[in-house]
Amino acid sequence: MTRRFVSILSIVVLATALGACTPAASTGPTSVPAGAVRVSGLAHAGPTCPVVRPGDSSCADRPVAGAVLVVTTAAGTEVARATSAADGTFSVALPPGDYVLVPQPVTGLLGTARPVPFHAQADGAAPAPLDVAYDTGIR
Repeated sequence: MTRRFVSILSIVVLATALGACTPAASTGPTSVPAGAVRVSGLAHAGPTCPVVRPGDSSCADRPVAGAVLVVTTAAGTEVARATSAADGTFSVALPPGDYVLVPQPVTGLLGTARPVPFHAQADGAAPAPLDVAYDTGIR
């Protein structure tokens, strides 16, 4: 085999192996495993104007694309990750239980959004959409 072929083959094998090790993540609707609950939400950032006036839609919060959201058990063990889509939405399928959504820092935004505790019910009913609020730092 040529050296170039071996290099390309090595890259393909490495990419396949890394893909198999990636934790569950989702940004949109996909099939939900039996017994799992689809949990979804919105990552957004505000304020977007120095002075926000009630009813001024030009100062509405903006969606946060690419936010990494880690789902942990109440004890802190990571069970899944989701990444927000361009419109700020995210979702992940989880077995019933108590969890905490732990937002990770986003470049260009001030600090990190607060963790969001939630419960995925055993009856499969989805919890209310989770609200992940980042701070833009605009004042």
